Amino acid sequence: MLRIGLAGFGKMGKIRARTIDKSSDVELVAVYDLDKHILPSNVYICNSFDELLRLDVDAIFICTYNDVAVEYTIRALEAGKHVFCEKPPATNCSELKKVKNVFESSNNVLKYGFNHRFHYSIMRAKELIKSGNFGRILWMRGVYGKAGSIDYCKNWRNYKKYSGGGILIDQGIHMLDLMLYFSEEKFTRINSFVDTLYWDIEVEDNAFIIMQTNSKITAMLHSSATQWRHKFLLEICLEKGYINLDGILSTTRSYAPEKLVLGLREFEDIDLAMGKPKEEIIWYEYDDSWSLELDDFLTAIKFNSLPKHGNIYQALLVMELIEEIYNKSEE
Repeated sequence: MLRIGLAGFGKMGKIRARTIDKSSDVELVAVYDLDKHILPSNVYICNSFDELLRLDVDAIFICTYNDVAVEYTIRALEAGKHVFCEKPPATNCSELKKVKNVFESSNNVLKYGFNHRFHYSIMRAKELIKSGNFGRILWMRGVYGKAGSIDYCKNWRNYKKYSGGGILIDQGIHMLDLMLYFSEEKFTRINSFVDTLYWDIEVEDNAFIIMQTNSKITAMLHSSATQWRHKFLLEICLEKGYINLDGILSTTRSYAPEKLVLGLREFEDIDLAMGKPKEEIIWYEYDDSWSLELDDFLTAIKFNSLPKHGNIYQALLVMELIEEIYNKSEE
């Protein structure tokens, strides 16, 4: 059984702790957080990250503010620990490249928390795209929006020194990762508007992006903190039909229900069918993504391999894309 130490016991730290507790393959033995009042009573409580690293643990889960994620990841790898770090992996690309260099000199596993890839609807969509039955992807259109909250202005994610950016790097990163995942290509032509439209914060609350790969797969994304009604929608149009990911089962269930909508194109040769093809709707009631993500990490450790999802190279790809989007918006 692998022994786990956890740094950061906020929202994500608690989710990871619950997932670890459900697994028979790992055990949470120690936790470090600056706020001692929120820590569990059934594990060893560390007074510093250094103390956590000195303990007899096999892996470190990093669920901290973004500004220390790189430092903690590097220190854990250098201490000979496997590392699972939440997204975003860094506040910028130059930081993440330092992690890449340390990782490539180590013998340890490094995985980042791109949880959306492990939702059943997304895994099924990937299978359908890979099958070729829908043809090649022509374009994708995504909306990922949330309402913020009464105290949204005070949230640590909206202070650039802690987060590196706003709604794009915080939530939009998931949609960008999925677009890279489905297209299996880099986006080389990018236009963007990254703005603060409503909230009194120093980072963006809306990001509007249009981008294209060398093979002309075009993708559009709106990442928003002014959606008011939580929304997750990714439409994928292919040569022979479409695959729509509508809703996702988050921990709050505010983006639910989660469903996959499939349609095959129908032209004029089918009487009165053009523009309104038959659809198949698949509903998903269970979210095992957190456990499946943990299993991916444990499999990589077992076989001393890269994680299938959320490895350093995938993380670097999406961070390079985010940096380019920010740069284009400033031109």
